[in-house]
Amino acid sequence: MLEIQKKLTNSFYAMLSLPSTAMGFALSIQISALSWILSTKYHLNIEEVGIVWAAGPAAGIIGQVLIGLISDKVWFWGGRRRPFILIGGVVASLMLIALPNIDKIAVFLGYKSLMGVAIAVALTLDLAINISFNPTRSIIADVTPEGTARTKGYTWMQTISGFFGVFAYVVGATLGNYNLIWVGVVIVLLFSVLPTFFIKESKTLTVESTSDNSSVEEAVTKKTNIPELLKLFLAHGFSWIGIQTMFVFIFAYIQNILNIKDDKYIGQIIAISFAILNTIGFILPALVLEPITEKIGRVKTHMLCVATMALGYLLIVLSGNGMFKVFGIEIYHIYIFMAIAGIGWAAVVSLPFAIMTDFVNKKQTGLYMGIFNLSVVIPQLIVSLFIGKWISGVVDKNLIFIISTVSLAISAGLWLLVKDTKSKKLA
Repeated sequence: MLEIQKKLTNSFYAMLSLPSTAMGFALSIQISALSWILSTKYHLNIEEVGIVWAAGPAAGIIGQVLIGLISDKVWFWGGRRRPFILIGGVVASLMLIALPNIDKIAVFLGYKSLMGVAIAVALTLDLAINISFNPTRSIIADVTPEGTARTKGYTWMQTISGFFGVFAYVVGATLGNYNLIWVGVVIVLLFSVLPTFFIKESKTLTVESTSDNSSVEEAVTKKTNIPELLKLFLAHGFSWIGIQTMFVFIFAYIQNILNIKDDKYIGQIIAISFAILNTIGFILPALVLEPITEKIGRVKTHMLCVATMALGYLLIVLSGNGMFKVFGIEIYHIYIFMAIAGIGWAAVVSLPFAIMTDFVNKKQTGLYMGIFNLSVVIPQLIVSLFIGKWISGVVDKNLIFIISTVSLAISAGLWLLVKDTKSKKLA
C-alpha cells in the first residue's frame, strides 16, 4: 500500500478520483455530443433521439445491480472493483470512437437504417460507463472510513471529475465535438487503467478506523437502513427526472425558443452551457459544500442546493417567456441561470453517495450502489420514453425547463424526509 493511501493524503484522494473522472468524461461526451450528432448528422427526430438515449439506462437497470453484487463477492486481477473499472474503461473508449462513425458501421454491416446501429453503440457505451461507474464510486467507500473522510472522498471525486467535465465542454465549444471525442478516447483509457494499479484494495471488507467514537465492530456489523435508503432513492430520482430532461432535450429548446437553426452554433451553446454548469459543479463540492456539511449536515446542505437548481431552471422558464428581453438576448440568460443551477449539480453528483453509504453495511456497498443507480436510470427511461414523446408533441419547448423546475422542486421537498447524518472532522 502506498504511503499516501495509508495517510489519506490529498494526492491519494486525487488519484482515487481518476477512475470516476474517466467515466464522467465519457458521460460528458455522451451528454454534449450524442443528441447533437443524432439530430444534426444523422437527422433523427426528437422521439428517435429519446429512444436511443433509453437503450443504455434500460440495460443499466440490470447491469448496475448485477455488477455491484458481483463486485462485492469476487476477487481477480488483484482487486474487487479493479477488473470492472478496467473492462468498462476500455470498452467505453472503443464506443467513443464508434460514436461519430455510426453511418460507416451501418454500411459495413449492411444495415440501411441507422437506428439499430445508433442504439447498439449508445447501449454499449452506456453499459461500459455503468459497469465502471459503480465500482469507481464503491472503491471510495471501500478505502475510506465513514464520516468526514468519506465525504471528502466523494467531494474530491466531484472536484476532479467536474474539472475534466468542464474541460470536455470547453473542448467541444472551441474545437468541436469531433475533436472532443478523440481527446476523450485518450483520457478515458488512461484514467480508467493506470490509477487502479496504485490503489490497494483489501480482500476482506472491514473498517480499519472510523471518524467518530463508534467502535470498529459497530461499523462492520451495521445493518443496512432500507427505509432511509428508499426515501433517498425517491428524492434523488426526482432530481434526475429534471436534470435528464434538460440534458437530452436542451437542443430542442435552443432551436424552438431561441430560434437558432445553425447546427454548429447549437452545439456551441450546449457546450458552453454545460461547461458553466460543470464549472460550478467542480468548484463547490470540496471548497464550499464540504465545510457547510460539517455545520448543518449533509442532507440539509443537499436539499438547499437542489432547491437552488430548481430556481435556476425556473429563471430559464421565465426567460423563455420573454421576461428578461429588456436586458438583452436570452442566450446570455441561459448561461447565467445555468451557473445558478450548477449549485444543485455540484451537490447531486457528490453528496448523495456519501449520504447513501452511511446507511449501508460496508460489505454490501457495491450492491446498494447499483440499486442506488436505479434512481438515476429509471428517471432516464421515464424521460426518454415518456417525457420525450410529450415534449415532441408540444409546440412550445419551454415545457422542457418547466418539467425540470417542477421535478427539482419536488426532489428538494422529498430530501426533507431523509434522516440527516452528521459529518464529523477527521481525527
